[in-house]
Amino acid sequence: MGSTVVHLTIGDPSAATLALVAGVALAKTVAALAPGVDAQLKWPNDLLIDGAKCAGILMERTGNSVVIGIGVNLTAAPELPDRPTATLAAKGVELDRDHFANALGIAMIDALWTWRQEGVASIVRAWLPQAHPVGTPLRVSEQGIDGFFDGLADDGALRLRREGGETMLVHAGDVELRRPVEGN
Repeated sequence: MGSTVVHLTIGDPSAATLALVAGVALAKTVAALAPGVDAQLKWPNDLLIDGAKCAGILMERTGNSVVIGIGVNLTAAPELPDRPTATLAAKGVELDRDHFANALGIAMIDALWTWRQEGVASIVRAWLPQAHPVGTPLRVSEQGIDGFFDGLADDGALRLRREGGETMLVHAGDVELRRPVEGN
């Protein structure tokens, strides 16, 4: 879809939380332009449709600037060996790329303003209703840690509730949705 650069200023929240900012903007754009599509955010940087990846967010920091790249599968999706993919077109939504990009740009400006003026907690409150439900089984891939989605901490960290009931905070990592196990 495209990239944008955020120049960090004194007093900005943690740059790592910009993935949540982009997620909020992306979910808002999809909701506005494809209102019948049930899209969900997956921490920290994916948008899913029916559990399949439809969009992803990548970030790279250089000095006091962060480049945020957002890829959206409007009409075509790559085949990935490790996860299913989806397109908005497959859901019957035909969108012009430039129109989508313009709407996403406006939503990004709005989300960045909220992030800067109201802080990360406001972005977390906007992100959570767009996410998969609390209790969704998850796996933090790198560590092989399983648990259940328990929301986000005020700083944007993933709250992972373990089988024993303890909750751990995950600040970085690749998170996979797991299929519920029968009987859970």
